[in-house]
Parts: sequence; C-alpha cells; structure tokens
Amino acid sequence: MGSRYGGLKQMDSIGPNGETIIDYSLYDALRSGFNKIVFIIRKDFETAFKTRFEPNLNGKCEVIYVFQEIYSLVEDKDLLLTRKKPWGTGHAVLMAKDVIDEPFAVINADDYYGSRAFDLMHEYLNSHVTPNHHCMMGYLLKNTLSENGEVSRGVSKADSNNHLTEIIERTKIKRYPDGHIGYISEGKVQEVPEEAIVSMNFWGFHPSIFQRLLAGFEKFLKEDSKKEGAEFFLPIVANELISDPHANIHVLSSPDRWFGVTYQEDKPVVVEAINELISQGIYPNNLWN
Repeated sequence: MGSRYGGLKQMDSIGPNGETIIDYSLYDALRSGFNKIVFIIRKDFETAFKTRFEPNLNGKCEVIYVFQEIYSLVEDKDLLLTRKKPWGTGHAVLMAKDVIDEPFAVINADDYYGSRAFDLMHEYLNSHVTPNHHCMMGYLLKNTLSENGEVSRGVSKADSNNHLTEIIERTKIKRYPDGHIGYISEGKVQEVPEEAIVSMNFWGFHPSIFQRLLAGFEKFLKEDSKKEGAEFFLPIVANELISDPHANIHVLSSPDRWFGVTYQEDKPVVVEAINELISQGIYPNNLWN
C-alpha cells in the first residue's frame, strides 16, 4: 500500500524510460528462465497493472492476476470491522494457491534482488525443490538497510549444511549513530550483526507449501488476528518447516546487493543504482526494446 512511501511505489518510475523496480525483476526472471508471472494485488489496482505491464510481457510468458483483500479467506466477519491493512505476506502468497501447481519463487514488488540471484533461484527450483525441501535467498543485513528510516527484515540463522534453523521477522531495524545495527525490543536496543543473513522475501517453494500456508493462516486467525498490527508473515510458516524433521529450507547466498524504495527519499538512490547497472552493461538503457 506504500503507507511510508506516500503512494503506490510499485508503479513509480525509476529507470531512464519509466521502468519500475518490478520491470527489472521481471526482466531478470524471464532472462533466468521463468515463464509464468503471477501478480498478487488488490482488485482495484488491476486495470493500472494490466495497462502498465502487459504490453511488455505479451508473448514472453504467461501472466495471471490474483487478488488479496482483507476479507479473503476470512469467515469471521467481526475480524474485519477494525482491520485496515492486509493480513501479511503469508496471506498474500496464499491467494495464488489455485493458479500455481509447479515450483515457484516469491518476491516483493518494491525490492531489487539482482540478476544473479534470479539465476540461482531458477536453477535451484529446477534441480532441488521437493514437497519437503524449499529454499530462501539470503542477503547480508548491512546490504539491505535504508539510509532514510527503519525497515523490517527476516533475521535468519543456518547450520553447516546451509539449512535454515531460525528466522524471526524483526521490525524497525536501522543503523544507529554509533554505527551498530539494531531494533527496539522491550524498551532496549537489541543489536544485530552486520553480517547476519536476512530474508528479503525472495523464496523458492514447492506448491505443497500452500497446504501449510492455509493451515497456518487458519491458526493465525484463531490465535493472533486480534492483536494490534498482527500479520501472517511468511517466516511464520518457514519456522514450522524448520521444526519439521522431514522438511528443510536451504539458504542460498545472493552475490547481489539489494536495494528498494521503502521511503520516498530512497528513490534517488535507486535511480542512481539502476543507472550504474546500465553503465556496466547489465541492463540495456531501454529495458523492453
């Protein structure tokens, strides 16, 4: 919804010919071998998204739209009386359960992940993902901060086999004036190492994940939905997979630097970064032509 950004940031132009961050993610995904795109959006954004993206995707891949609304999959209508924001990333992905029956990747629309990260993800989905084996693209925390405010990150740990052992969604992470990175918990700053691996919601899943998502969301509605600001995050389901002795999540290490537009002040930084990637020949000046 772009509440901190001040508008629909997914549609904001950051490339030299009006390209959005989504355009660069789509370009990287198609170049890596993905051939099906599912947009998870609000119904009232449908026309804007189709007008903006379909001309560039026509003939290149299958395109599907599914809609996440506050009332989606919520039978207890009393929960909707005071709810003003969506139910979170896990709920969003769950909206695609009827249109995906193959291994798939999940990304945020307002994050730049890097072309090599898509190559790694596509290769892993093709060769390793099974009903009990999924993956997550990991980034170094120090490479994922905004200079203009706080961010939310899935702070993670992995074992010697690069299997995810813990992921906790931390909110309001920032770099403090003394240089360290941390978040506020119980009135104190909790420090997080710069080299900590974090999730930027770039996941690789087998479609069996939808069964877990549905069960997890139903549990969330019963136990946590009335808590102020509560959201059904993907890391909630990831932790359930971690605790299952028959399942695991492999942590891939992205060689790319993340950047995104959490705040309006982030936009000039993103524009500069895209222009630098164009000058290096990673992207053409006119992405779709």
